[in-house]
Amino acid sequence: MSDTDNLTALYVNTSLKKDASQSHTRTLLDASAAIMRTANVVVEHIHFADYECPPGIYPDMTEHGWDKDDWPFIWSEIKAADILIIGTPLWLGEESSLCRILIERLYAMSAELNDKGQSIYYGKVGGCVITGNEDGIKHTAMTLGFALNHLGYTIPPQADCGWIGEAGPGPSFGDTLEDGTRAGFDNEFTQRNTTIMTWNCIHLARILKANQGIPNYGNNRNAWDEGERFGFKLPD
Repeated sequence: MSDTDNLTALYVNTSLKKDASQSHTRTLLDASAAIMRTANVVVEHIHFADYECPPGIYPDMTEHGWDKDDWPFIWSEIKAADILIIGTPLWLGEESSLCRILIERLYAMSAELNDKGQSIYYGKVGGCVITGNEDGIKHTAMTLGFALNHLGYTIPPQADCGWIGEAGPGPSFGDTLEDGTRAGFDNEFTQRNTTIMTWNCIHLARILKANQGIPNYGNNRNAWDEGERFGFKLPD
């Protein structure tokens, strides 16, 4: 097993449940987090609904008409983490409304640069965990994976996992069924993908950290602003 000392992972659960203990998404997030801890990764959780975080694309929305904005605290936790795992339930096949707010607020910080002139998200790894009924895991994973990658996160192979129930009303992940078993707990596909997603995030974060992130030749915004073009020219 690779040494992953000094890696940190932040799980942000965008469940609509106000009480984190009632979140089905948190149940699957916990399974992933447990693997992280076996690899000596320091894990933190944020239940997004615990905070007042208004929609918007600015670092502090109190400067744009809102009375309160807890984003600065959430951002400090995200900025400090090597790995970001976003958890979301599905509603009508899409991520939650809180998840979209999280993506908007991450976008709000996209102008920040690291000390190599790159996006502040360079050198960090992203993944997602999705639960719900009927449909939407792959679609939502595509949306979240693109958003994180576009901002600067590095996305490992198979960086998503999830569970969905049968079509129509039914139990959510982790609900206790009539026979005493828990919904989704016997799904080997979910177990396998959760494990692979978690370890791929760990492996890639370790590679990036050992190599001081991504080389900044060709992606140094400060150098670009100063006139460097890194070989780019329009055809004659």
